[in-house]
Amino acid sequence: MPQFDVYANPNHSTRGAVPFVVDVQSSLIDALPTRLVMPLSRVGADRVSLPTNLCPLVKVDGETLTLMPHLAAAIDRRLLRQSVLSLAHRSHEISAALDAVLAGF
Repeated sequence: MPQFDVYANPNHSTRGAVPFVVDVQSSLIDALPTRLVMPLSRVGADRVSLPTNLCPLVKVDGETLTLMPHLAAAIDRRLLRQSVLSLAHRSHEISAALDAVLAGF
C-alpha cells in the first residue's frame, strides 16, 4: 500500500468528524496485517491555536482538514479500500508532524 495515500475513514461512528485517514506506514513493513494511519479531522481545522507544524492543514475533495498525528493508530489494512488522494508531495511535512509528536518541537 502506498505510503501517504488518503482513504475514507472506515469507522462509521467517527466519519462525521474524521472523514479521511492518511496511511503513514513505510512500505518496508508491508507484510504486517495493519497500517499506521493519522486522522484527517474536521475538528480543529478552523483553530489557529493548533501548531501548524504539528497539525498541518490538508485539502481533500475541496474541504480543509487538520492532520492529527497525535491520534495516529494502527488499523486492519483490509479496512482501507480505495485511495482517494496521495499526499506524497507533502511527505516531509507529514513526517515532521509525527516527529513533533515523538521528539517535540
